[in-house]
Amino acid sequence: MQAGGLTAVGRRPYRVTTDSAHAWPVATNRLARQFGVTVPHQRWAADITALPTGEGWGYLAVVLDLGSRRVVGWAIRPSLHVDLVLAALHVALASRPHPQLHHSDRGVQYASDAYRRLLAQAGITISMSRVGNCWDNAPVESFFSSLKTELVSQARWTTLPAAETAVSDYLRFYNEHRLHSALDYRSPAAYEIVAAV
Repeated sequence: MQAGGLTAVGRRPYRVTTDSAHAWPVATNRLARQFGVTVPHQRWAADITALPTGEGWGYLAVVLDLGSRRVVGWAIRPSLHVDLVLAALHVALASRPHPQLHHSDRGVQYASDAYRRLLAQAGITISMSRVGNCWDNAPVESFFSSLKTELVSQARWTTLPAAETAVSDYLRFYNEHRLHSALDYRSPAAYEIVAAV
């Protein structure tokens, strides 16, 4: 490698974002991996990932419409406090028709009283993954994989606001222009137009 002028690219640091060791109620897995939704505004899925910055870890919470794969709500904060997921959910609720079902992992933020109360006020049924089963929330994990491959792996943000700006730009690209095989190679925005006809 040295003779060829090549250097190895190491793995980025990893941060656990799910704390499911809590006393809050846990919902049944009502989604049951039924990801083949073809109509937007029916089912949402949510999760959190960590973003490395020069100031330490930042945390990104997203709400994804499973029908169009569009990120309908998101927020970045410097901690995993419940305000992170509440902020992302408020954006989604304010900008979109409310779905019938909201799916997440069993993390303390999603099981919290405040989060469950906000979903109940919106008339949305709660669903949660089984213990330690990331496949139960595969579409959001797939989105995070794309985000990390296409943006985070190449980024060196010095501050959390710099990361937030970059993520905002990426989400605009993702929702408006990025083609998805699951959507017949349309962007989420283009798919929603077709699905509305």
